Amino acid sequence: MTIAAPEGDLATLARGGRTNFLGFLLRLAARFPFLFIAGRMYGLDALGRFAYAIIVVEFAAQLATMGLKRGLAKQLTDSKRDHAHEVWDALIVCVLASLAIGAFLIAVPELMFPNSALNGLDRLLPLVVILIASADVALSALAYRLNVAATVRARSIVEPWTLGIAAFALAFVTKRDGLIISYVLSMIAAFVASMIPLIRSYGWPRLWRPRLDLIVGLARRNTPLAAADAIEWASRRIDVAMLGLFLPPAAVAVYWMAQQIASIPQKLKTSFDSILAPVISQNLTAGNTRAVAQQVSQVGFWIIGAQLGTALMIGIPGEAVMGVIGPNFVAGTGALALLLAAEFMAATAAVSESALVYVARGRNAMVSLFVIGIEAALCFALLYGAREIRLPGFFSGDGRLPLYYQAAAPALGLLLALGLGSILKARLLSRLLDAPVTGWRWALVWAALVGSVVGWAATEYLPEWAELAIGIPAIAASYLATLWYFGFGTDDRELFRLKRRGPSQIAVGDLNAESVASR
Repeated sequence: MTIAAPEGDLATLARGGRTNFLGFLLRLAARFPFLFIAGRMYGLDALGRFAYAIIVVEFAAQLATMGLKRGLAKQLTDSKRDHAHEVWDALIVCVLASLAIGAFLIAVPELMFPNSALNGLDRLLPLVVILIASADVALSALAYRLNVAATVRARSIVEPWTLGIAAFALAFVTKRDGLIISYVLSMIAAFVASMIPLIRSYGWPRLWRPRLDLIVGLARRNTPLAAADAIEWASRRIDVAMLGLFLPPAAVAVYWMAQQIASIPQKLKTSFDSILAPVISQNLTAGNTRAVAQQVSQVGFWIIGAQLGTALMIGIPGEAVMGVIGPNFVAGTGALALLLAAEFMAATAAVSESALVYVARGRNAMVSLFVIGIEAALCFALLYGAREIRLPGFFSGDGRLPLYYQAAAPALGLLLALGLGSILKARLLSRLLDAPVTGWRWALVWAALVGSVVGWAATEYLPEWAELAIGIPAIAASYLATLWYFGFGTDDRELFRLKRRGPSQIAVGDLNAESVASR
């Protein structure tokens, strides 16, 4: 028997999801101009060098948050201290961890640039870790007070538009360092856009002194969560890291571009992260585990449905999409298709983990470690095999697979590993909550079939420009219409229901609201 989640929680999830979904669309609108500029104006070598460096830096920033992106909600729910004190303690933990990790990367910059010489201020790039990690923690604190509009502003408007505009301007100044300088400027802008609403909402802490014992205790409690966050993030980057060790920067650039486009559906999951964390943590504190299972299943269906539709819209006209970035990137279409499938397979694990990080941090981390180990082994084996395989008569020359066929091998390893992770994490959470946890419904199959038929017709009978201008909207409309009529129930339509704004509600598209009263 299914136990419905409290109506207020469902409405909160839907409001937060709507606001952050708007942010996703804004981020998408800003992201494509940057990808176009990077692909057309900087070239494959500069882009490959940039891609590898920021992967290392962002992984460092993920570690530096010490799990507080999701752990802070539980900390604030349980604490009897002034919440401003808790938030500033969390920021200190984050800054100290950032300084330690950043110092290590400054000492060993070859980790960021393994296949190229150091240029200019490359060695100082790790200093941006402080800005990235601090902004993430600040936005998590604001999300606890249901102010997801701050995340929309910082991550979906300020950061990507600063990146795109700066990359365009600096292309006329220095194509060697322009992308990296643009990235640093975008992180500075996002940090400022995160801290201003944090100070307005929580204020400067009064009668507060940093206490080493509390700070160390906070870091220690969040270590399993930090490990889970780092592993989950690394699972989306280890394929690029291995590619950079086996193949030249040009291959890394094409794969990275495919990954940037394929990660668009993944952003849909993060649309619910900030609002799902406080709802789950508060229900767990109240002992309402069956409501948590219902919330995870409900949000899981929303995310899986949105990810599947987005994957069809991008994947079916994949050659046209990659061709917009630049003719050199069309070779990454195969990798794009595999990466989109991998993101779809990962959706169940990602939503299940939203609750597992609270009810079974240690076991969740162990499952994540197992999955990333499988992923690393598969990526290595498939990449090595693709590089060494010989098929005389099928390919020119010595029968080796073309470079960009080789580059697609890690995507297959990612797909298999993430599918396994979804099965393991969903079963673990279901057992712990003693309630079924699944976002899958058979209506998704019928909606996908209808969207695929429409997409096939678009690619078969329309010119390339029309595949994008007409085909993508047609795929979206046919898929959504089928899912709406055959898959959506009353609770599902809550996501699309606009209600009159109350004092603690998040208005759809209200990007000027600075904070919402704490629950």
